[in-house]
Amino acid sequence: MTPTIAAMMLAAYLSGSISSAILVSRIFRLPDPRTHGSGNPGATNVLRLGGAVPAVLVLVFDVLKGTIPVWGSYFLNIEAFYLGMIAICACLGHIFPLFFGFKGGKAVATAFGSMMPIGLDLAGLLISTWMMLVGATGYSSLAAIVTVSLAPIFTWFIKPLYTIPVSMLSLLIILRHKDNIIRLWHGEESKVWNKGRKKTKKPTESAPD
Repeated sequence: MTPTIAAMMLAAYLSGSISSAILVSRIFRLPDPRTHGSGNPGATNVLRLGGAVPAVLVLVFDVLKGTIPVWGSYFLNIEAFYLGMIAICACLGHIFPLFFGFKGGKAVATAFGSMMPIGLDLAGLLISTWMMLVGATGYSSLAAIVTVSLAPIFTWFIKPLYTIPVSMLSLLIILRHKDNIIRLWHGEESKVWNKGRKKTKKPTESAPD
């Protein structure tokens, strides 16, 4: 591993550690997403707590946290495997943010952002798959799990070189959703349009952001 790769991995983690859900919630004077709604600091929970505008801001920023370090690394001619590691570092920053007590979200938007430099065709497939699944089921978490599971297959047909890095990233996101998978299995997961309520000791959903 070269110093350049190490520096980009660190930069990606630090970028991911900036929790836009918390910062946007403070700007809009919304409840803390870590202690209200699903308890997950991500766009889906902010949507429940504050509506579309703050949620879109959170979503855009979380996507950029993945896109910028990976795209920058691509132009530095860093090989595909390490691009995957840089993407994972950005997601780990979102999941375990250095600046917010290492308690973050699910990193779906950040993972999506890190896949965008592969191509707009892949981005379009991921967006359309997620939207169709949310529309059909109402479960944001299920849509995220299925979409990231399909991401390596989509990548194989678009740019096979990046299949292994995308597979690594998809596995991380799926593992992060283990609690959602259990709730889905037991029929206890709430749907994306359910309005947020104050978090209890056993929240009904942890949103997939």
